[in-house]
Amino acid sequence: MIDLAQDGPSTPLLRIGAQPIALTAAALLLLIAGVTSIAIWRAYTGAAPEADRVVASRQLQARTAQVSEQLVEKTKGLEATQQESIDQIQVVQDQLLTMKRLMAAQQADTKRLSEQVAALNESIDGLRQSFASARGTEVETPSVTRRKPARHRVHASARKRSRG
Repeated sequence: MIDLAQDGPSTPLLRIGAQPIALTAAALLLLIAGVTSIAIWRAYTGAAPEADRVVASRQLQARTAQVSEQLVEKTKGLEATQQESIDQIQVVQDQLLTMKRLMAAQQADTKRLSEQVAALNESIDGLRQSFASARGTEVETPSVTRRKPARHRVHASARKRSRG
């Protein structure tokens, strides 16, 4: 005779698979034990992860709002600083334009004064030349001797008579 038990491989897994109701019952018992232990642990510690998550999310939201407000304040501060810088730059530009205008006016005055000095130098040179030419003509013409006053002439002629 042929042994039927020998025909198929005999493994413990196959035997468990042959009793699905027992396998399902064991899994169900393990699941119920796990859920019960978690419930007992939560009751004993008094902390529920959902409540912790809610508290953590609210704290995170509060921190986010606080950081947002700080960023808004810093942004406003930066905007104010930037506007002050822009105003200062505009003041400096206005001062620069004023200085350029003053420099241009001073350069125009300097040029005008330099032209006037050049004209005065030409006039002085012309006067020197005319004075030099007038002196030259005086040297060429015989000089007229000035007569001594009459009183000196009388005394001079009386001296000559007394000597001679």
